[in-house]
Amino acid sequence: MVQADDFGFGTQIRKSPYFDATVRWGAKGFSVYNHMYIPRDFGNPEQNFWNLVNEAILCDVAVERQVEITGPDAQKFVQMLTPRDLSKMAVGQCKYVLITNADGGILNDPILLRLAENHYWISLADSDILLWAQGVAINSGLDVQIGEPDVSPLQLQGPKSGEIMRALFGDDIMDLKYYWLRELELDGIPLIVSRTGWSSELGYELYLQDGSRGDQLWEKIMAAGEPFGLKPGHTSSIRRIEGGMLSYHADADINTNPFELGLGRLVNLDIEADFIGKAALRRIKEAGVSRRQVGLVIDSAPLKGPNTKFWAISRNGETIGKVTSAVYSPRLKQNIALAMVSVKHAELGNTVQVAMPHGVVQATVVEVPFFDPKKALAAA
Repeated sequence: MVQADDFGFGTQIRKSPYFDATVRWGAKGFSVYNHMYIPRDFGNPEQNFWNLVNEAILCDVAVERQVEITGPDAQKFVQMLTPRDLSKMAVGQCKYVLITNADGGILNDPILLRLAENHYWISLADSDILLWAQGVAINSGLDVQIGEPDVSPLQLQGPKSGEIMRALFGDDIMDLKYYWLRELELDGIPLIVSRTGWSSELGYELYLQDGSRGDQLWEKIMAAGEPFGLKPGHTSSIRRIEGGMLSYHADADINTNPFELGLGRLVNLDIEADFIGKAALRRIKEAGVSRRQVGLVIDSAPLKGPNTKFWAISRNGETIGKVTSAVYSPRLKQNIALAMVSVKHAELGNTVQVAMPHGVVQATVVEVPFFDPKKALAAA
């Protein structure tokens, strides 16, 4: 039997508080995200998808590192980082935000949590926003403290996740609203619990605030979930692409702006605050974008797994963009993809050609998300 200690690239890649538990429960492969190991393989990814959409899965997402911002000017500083208007964000609320640079490029698309009047966590996608925030703070003239706390999230996702949470925390947890958080304890284990997740399904994130209790927390959740069919799992590429959810470095990066992704709703140019990238984003909006994210249905044999390269897209012999994320959906019985293409070719129904590893195939431009476009499952 392979022991957890047999894994490793050295101490520069950090292990989560749940690492040993995930190996014990069948993790067979890992990737690196925010300088940490993340489980990517618990066997068959299609079975992982069905476990998620039919029952529930528990995922180690401690790689979602938290940037903690406190101090008298915390609110003003956090607003500097994002073009989304935070003026009405209440204590106990979460918001999906973009962090932009001076050119309007996206540096991260995290969840922002407001724990107290002057206490925020930025729950990160895969990029070094701790360094960015500390750099921004140096010459900001604002009184803030910025660091990485001892916080490690788990995701409990799927239609049975609510019943599992009820078994763990009692009936009161059922009142927790979508994109809100609550401070709780589980047998003395300190947690922040939010109704959020990276699955497009009903789900919760449990932010452990004491890394020494990771193994204990994992086992308690798995035991409570056994009657409901809970399985250990990993974030599902199939489900997140069905839901049109972005993966940073794949579907967005420093050279991508919010308007190209159809995320103008997260850019509030008329607020008084002078957030980073405001002037550039105003120019981009006025000029219009030259490319746009679309969905594709790819007409080929079922993909064996997600793409590991960007596939070129052409139309009438002209290269017009690239496939950023592609996968076979066993529910939709189609190869589905997120792609970035030139605006003049982004019309729904257009036929394009995709250069896949085995040859060029046809694809059709379609709407995103591919499934549950109103996010009714997650917000239920």
